[in-house]
Amino acid sequence: MRGSSELVIRDLRAGVAGREILKGINLTVRSGEVHAVMGPNGSGKSTLSHVLMGRPGYSVTGGSVTLDGVDLLGLPVWERAQAGLFLAMQYPIEVPGVSLHDVMAESFSAGKRDTADVTDLLRSEARRLGFDERFLDRPLNVDLSGGERKRNETVQLAVLRPRIAVLDEIDSGLDVDALRAVARRVEAATTEIGLGVLAITHYTRLLQELRTDHTHVLSRGRIVASGGPELADELERTGYAYWAEEESDSVKQPAAVHPDPFADPLA
Repeated sequence: MRGSSELVIRDLRAGVAGREILKGINLTVRSGEVHAVMGPNGSGKSTLSHVLMGRPGYSVTGGSVTLDGVDLLGLPVWERAQAGLFLAMQYPIEVPGVSLHDVMAESFSAGKRDTADVTDLLRSEARRLGFDERFLDRPLNVDLSGGERKRNETVQLAVLRPRIAVLDEIDSGLDVDALRAVARRVEAATTEIGLGVLAITHYTRLLQELRTDHTHVLSRGRIVASGGPELADELERTGYAYWAEEESDSVKQPAAVHPDPFADPLA
């Protein structure tokens, strides 16, 4: 296993189109740890993932984000990736004319890794995840189902071997078998390479395979509660009503976990 890494988020404030969404986020994710972030729709979960990775259109108004001491907020997306941050997107996009193999080869080249290893690594990880090897040389995500796209994201994660992975609802659109394969592969990476994971999810079904060390409740742009895996089980039973009611300056949130896994990615 490589050396220990640490993603440190301190008092992060950010928004979009003049509207503040994140209102002071504090989190630390270390190598080998799995942190689950849960909360109602509109709480800022996907905004957190986008701001961490540097998606255009978001404004950071305060705070800091560092990975092993490197200030990520001052870097373009590709340099954040080179620093060791990976984002598995909630809605992986199609890239016509560019294959997964091409993307991985360019990533290896940029990171000064041997591109001769790409083919074997991709095939090995595809077999491990049950991802059809025919997709490795086809245009990225073109004509793939939602589940296939999430397996594709996980293949990329496994091949690139990042230090910290942010999973933005990687469980949405997955059937039981695909969910198990994806979650187990990420779980294995926490021990095989010391991967640190920030998993954004609505459902505890992901956490039944991807064993969480810490659970956080995000409501109205703030982390309002943190605990162990038992907190996720409590949320499954009770929803978010308690924390929503504690927010005196906000409208009341839904009393249960929202059933729609395909929420607005800007929420």
